[in-house]
Amino acid sequence: MREPEVFPYDDQAFVADPFPFYKRLRREGPVRRVATVRGIEAWLVTRYEDGTAALSDPRFSSDLRDATDSRMLDLLPSAERESFLRSMIRVGPPDHTRLRRLVSKAFTARRVAALRPRVQEITDGLIDAVLPAGRADLVADVALPLPVTVICELLGVPVTDREGFQEWTDAILTQERFDRDAVDDAWRKMWAYLEGLIADKRGHPGDDLLSALITARDDEGRLEEDELVAMAFLLLVAGYITTVNLIAGGTATLLAHPQQLKLVRDDPGLLPGAVEELLRYDGPVNPGVIRFPTEDVEIGGVRIPRGDTVMIATAIADRDPEHFTDPDRLDVTRTENTHLAFGHGAHYCLGAPLARLEGEIAIGTILRRLPDLTLAVPFDELRWHVASLRGPKAVPVTFTPS
Repeated sequence: MREPEVFPYDDQAFVADPFPFYKRLRREGPVRRVATVRGIEAWLVTRYEDGTAALSDPRFSSDLRDATDSRMLDLLPSAERESFLRSMIRVGPPDHTRLRRLVSKAFTARRVAALRPRVQEITDGLIDAVLPAGRADLVADVALPLPVTVICELLGVPVTDREGFQEWTDAILTQERFDRDAVDDAWRKMWAYLEGLIADKRGHPGDDLLSALITARDDEGRLEEDELVAMAFLLLVAGYITTVNLIAGGTATLLAHPQQLKLVRDDPGLLPGAVEELLRYDGPVNPGVIRFPTEDVEIGGVRIPRGDTVMIATAIADRDPEHFTDPDRLDVTRTENTHLAFGHGAHYCLGAPLARLEGEIAIGTILRRLPDLTLAVPFDELRWHVASLRGPKAVPVTFTPS
């Protein structure tokens, strides 16, 4: 067996554009061994058909306890490990079904559509603040505060607390190199914060999702206490971090493709489809998601032993030429676009409707309200986060002050 391919995270060219590397991996074999940023070996699944099959296959578990490599469990803090393993993102049915049902009503298309005026109001306020300056960082000034504010209001979390949980989230999810002590410290602080927030909500409930979940825990017996805290963590973190990358990375990508940018500006009706294309072309989850077969399986003609780590590379599958026409070309008019940016199967992203809404409103408002918008640095000089979540660290832009 050949040596695992090591992802070249120290190569800035790869970080800026990993897709040529991914394309080579797919050519060499649709399922192959790789070494991830944290040294854990995995089977990389690169084809769209294989990826959707694996994400729909109940034999592929997301529970870290099903991994043969014990280092997977080291990604979680030892003190709260068992509690976080009961998170909705890590369990299968029937617990996953029960937990998902408790929060799914908050993210229906109808409920999310009702948030549109508020999302637009927040976005306009952020744009108002930068208009006189003629320059901005789209990450710090728009892409980050918008989804953070929305998810905080939805959950009932004080927006003034966002600096703390953003710092802990960065330590857990987006650091350049894995630091065991930093991760443990961030997990502990996040856990303690959420426990305190839940205690406060018990005494002072509001008209928000977290208060409703507390009621489900206390009055209806449908949530264990550790499930409640893990659910709050998942909703808070997943509710904003990928959307930040969609808004900032998506806008930067459009600015780097003038013809596609002009199409969207000339016809705002293309915006929803443009968001889908940006998700497919260079989405915020990169290269993909981890699963563990609960028995020996075969995928793409390769036998994978039970418990081996499998990375279903949704970002690579979304450029599979066997499924997408001219996949390496950004095309905001693309109509057949069944991308995997939000996953597939039972664990399909619950917050997808909200992310789409925020992406559409934010990108559309940025393009409409910032005249002569242009990148302040060349696109290929932007610096990007590495590991499992992809997005620019900053997107400096200039425009005509107003």
